[in-house]
Amino acid sequence: MKKILVFFLFVSFLASGQEIVKVDLSSPRATIYSHLYFLQNDSYQPKKAASTILGLEEKLAIEKAIKIKQVLDGKGLFVDLNRVPANKSYKDTVGYASYERYVLFPQRMPEIYVEKVEGKWYYSSETVVKIESLYKEVFPWYVQKLQNIIPVSGHKKILNIELWQFVGVFLMLLLAIIIFFIIKKLAFFILNRIQQLVTKNTNLEIKKVLKKLAHPISLLITLTFIDKIFPSLQFGLTTNTWFFLALNIAKTVFWIYVFLKLVQVLMSIYSVFTERTHSRLDDQLVPILHNFLTGLVIIVGIFRLLTLFGVDTTTLIAGATIGGLAFALASQDTVKNLIGTIMIFLDKPFHIEDWIESGEFSGTVEQVGFRSTRIRAADTSVYQIPNSKLSEIVINNKGLRLYRRYNTNLGLRYDTPPELIEAFVKGVKGIVIAHPETRSDSYNVEFTGFGDSALLIMVNVYFKSLAWGTEQSSKHRLHMAIIRLAKEIGVDFAFPSTTVTIEQFPEKKSLDLRYNINAEKIDTSIQKIVSDFSKENPTDSI
Repeated sequence: MKKILVFFLFVSFLASGQEIVKVDLSSPRATIYSHLYFLQNDSYQPKKAASTILGLEEKLAIEKAIKIKQVLDGKGLFVDLNRVPANKSYKDTVGYASYERYVLFPQRMPEIYVEKVEGKWYYSSETVVKIESLYKEVFPWYVQKLQNIIPVSGHKKILNIELWQFVGVFLMLLLAIIIFFIIKKLAFFILNRIQQLVTKNTNLEIKKVLKKLAHPISLLITLTFIDKIFPSLQFGLTTNTWFFLALNIAKTVFWIYVFLKLVQVLMSIYSVFTERTHSRLDDQLVPILHNFLTGLVIIVGIFRLLTLFGVDTTTLIAGATIGGLAFALASQDTVKNLIGTIMIFLDKPFHIEDWIESGEFSGTVEQVGFRSTRIRAADTSVYQIPNSKLSEIVINNKGLRLYRRYNTNLGLRYDTPPELIEAFVKGVKGIVIAHPETRSDSYNVEFTGFGDSALLIMVNVYFKSLAWGTEQSSKHRLHMAIIRLAKEIGVDFAFPSTTVTIEQFPEKKSLDLRYNINAEKIDTSIQKIVSDFSKENPTDSI
């Protein structure tokens, strides 16, 4: 009697255990669980699994349900039910509008998703329509034919892997190696031709980078080939999951490498271009752009790797945005300097090696960095100016001058005769015209006024060279020629002095300076000085 009672209890327990799992379409998790559960080997009931598909006859619905699972298994897409929402009114908020749907794998298989219809969740009509093309993509036409020609001995298992699968893996790797070497040579040839057509440059450094770029490109194409072929070998879900995870990690790493090399190629081409321009500010932009683009590639690559491990990058980006905002508020000066850097490169108020002046500093621009600009003063000391400040203050850029203006006053003694003043002015004009580094079409040499101790002769000239050192050398030659002219015609330069008149004292006479005002002699002296100056500074030496 006890045995019969135990038997009935056991039967009732089994019956109640079987009734625990029913078809449930109340939420995304319930629908997906019902579909996958009733297609497992130990709970295989395809009719119940087909109830997750709406609007098809039973036979066709069963076929669609099986193919959806086969596609997921073939691509190694393991459904973690703990991540699937159990909310009956779940809405997908990604995009411009929200929909009552749930996409199982938004990145790798966005075509397969469930949606809510009349209070219940089913696989979407789009999924049902596209599952045939997805199935053919994962399991090409030749898969079924291969299954038919594989002998019985080919299905023998070693380490739980069938013999034909070992052969398939070997052939796949052999073809992958052949494809790799062919694509590598072809990719380098195409990249080199494009680079030559676009830039018309045969730089050896660029060729070396292109060779390094062709390597990961060929690897990516090879991995894509393996990605297409591997599902045809029909390994289990666990094997496919781990294999495609490793494959996607490798592809992401190679893509990062490709973009890093692409940045290097672009920066090499840009640096060659900047070397041909007169401005050196764009030369300074090369390392800044290189560092920025490299960091951007690495950050995007890391986010991509995180998605492969199931990390929700949307939440991560939102957190990073909030954290970045807090960091920006805490470091406003750094952000202001970065904006100032951008404005300097956009407006280009100066270039590298320009001499700039402001109320607080003056010097030559040596380097423009992310945060500050380095300026070398005339005494070789260094100013480190924050870019936020530099982009706001008024700057006098001497480097943008067309010519270097030089203005000075020459003081002659008050007792200089008018004839010699005219002769001196005429001689200085001749020297300016003969000077190889001054503009002969724009200058002024005139008797402009009476100073405290001298008659003032204004000399206003423009030097052609913008270099500070060349300007000083040009001044030296100009000054020496003027001194020789004054000596030759007998003109004296004045200096601050006091004259005591003694003419009214008995038996005293004033100092009587004798000036030679012979016109012929003066013209001869001027011609001699200008001729000698012209021989010392030929115009073709510019």
